[in-house]
Amino acid sequence: MTFNIVDANPKSAQSFKFNWVSGAFFATVHALALLAPWFFSWSALGVTIFLHWSLGSIGICLGYHRLLTHRSLHVPKGLEYAIAILGTLALQGGPIFWVAGHRRHHTYTEDIDLDPYSAKRGFWWSHMGWLLYERPEFFEYESNRKFAPDLAKQEFYRWLDRYYLLLQIPLGVGLYLLGGWAFVIYGLFLRAVLLWHSTWLINSASHITGYRSHDSDDNSRNLWWAALLTYGEGWHNNHHAYPNVAKAGWKWWEIDMTWWVIVSLRQVGLARRIVLPPSA
Repeated sequence: MTFNIVDANPKSAQSFKFNWVSGAFFATVHALALLAPWFFSWSALGVTIFLHWSLGSIGICLGYHRLLTHRSLHVPKGLEYAIAILGTLALQGGPIFWVAGHRRHHTYTEDIDLDPYSAKRGFWWSHMGWLLYERPEFFEYESNRKFAPDLAKQEFYRWLDRYYLLLQIPLGVGLYLLGGWAFVIYGLFLRAVLLWHSTWLINSASHITGYRSHDSDDNSRNLWWAALLTYGEGWHNNHHAYPNVAKAGWKWWEIDMTWWVIVSLRQVGLARRIVLPPSA
């Protein structure tokens, strides 16, 4: 599948205005996550691990990334929507915003102005700094829909993109009913922080250190420990060399847990048109 990419024509600038709303939001969630030691229980920790996997591996890695951004596989539309909801609950933005940003990243990899989280601006910027400054060309819907026209034309994805933050409310209420404030602190706030930094490591660390299996036209790297934290996404050089391939870990020892889920879906007839590595 190809997409008509429209240049957002961002201004070249050395500095940007700090977004205090975004800064306060991320600071608040991090502060609430620090309450975890006072609410510890093994069941709460289990909730964190389960949600980190289900919202991270299934929602973000499989859903937002391999399914919606790159169309590396196809699943029934109802299942696609369900997986997209999991991605939305991960609290990493709506699907149109996320997909548009990642397609920009691949179209203009490491370009200091056109790649939203260009590694050439340094580790801090590519890790999370890009989220804390006002860049309308990367955050406004009218700009993002040009990079995700396939999603923007569907009412379901427009709704998710608009109300993704509100979906945390039923999740929080459900966690409270199941296990009180401990489940809320661990399942909502601690989980969000851990999943944020796991995902952001792919933008930052995986463009700095690691090994290269392919001569891609960028500084993407395969980083084993980032792959373990992100269910396979850390095999980033493999991915940048062949972005539309559904399998991130190519060698037998390159563990890709998200690929295991894709294989399981294929075995029960729920995944088809899976893009495989050229060697396969």
